[in-house]
Amino acid sequence: MSFVYTPPPDPPVILHHDHQVLVVDKQAGLLSVPGRGEDRADCLIARLRLAFPTVLLVHRLDLDTSGVMVFALTPHAQRDLSRQFEERKTKKTYVARVAGRVADKTGSVELPLIVDWPKRPRQKVDHDQGRPARTEWRVVRASEAETRIRLFPITGRSHQLRVHMAEIGHPILGDSLYATGANADHPRLMLHAESLRFRHPESGIQQGFSAPAPF
Repeated sequence: MSFVYTPPPDPPVILHHDHQVLVVDKQAGLLSVPGRGEDRADCLIARLRLAFPTVLLVHRLDLDTSGVMVFALTPHAQRDLSRQFEERKTKKTYVARVAGRVADKTGSVELPLIVDWPKRPRQKVDHDQGRPARTEWRVVRASEAETRIRLFPITGRSHQLRVHMAEIGHPILGDSLYATGANADHPRLMLHAESLRFRHPESGIQQGFSAPAPF
């Protein structure tokens, strides 16, 4: 059955804006940027452009992931923020609900990733050709059925958190690509970009923004 894109109708939640940056809380089910085809033209940046005509992309969140995103409002801000992401100067925190009890309180996953071309957009672990990827994590609370966990991506590979959690036996609940059975059967992907810290492109001052997880 082919995927039908039905983005949520709610307007974007603006967390902060000034003359250089725009910070929003993206809804799950909404593309960050347009997809292929007219039926996927509705996306976060298109909605933001109605109120902020100069808005420019800096980074993305997956369709099914909600949470904090920063956009630039000037070319200078876009260059500066993009450089911070590339040089891993930003600090990102995610919260997730994953299957099963994660035994340790803290840990890390370091597994190289590459696109799984026959099954794209899936990614896979590839120790020969994959790009380095590291995720640190800390358990918030755990039961036998599931664990609430905070994830700290050190790198920013596509689907990194989703693959890494699945690879250690604790797929993110509601993940249609990497979870199976009851673990995949949830109303949404239980992954939320909870907070983001970056240096303001004009003042150089560190700023942090957060949005509570809706699950």
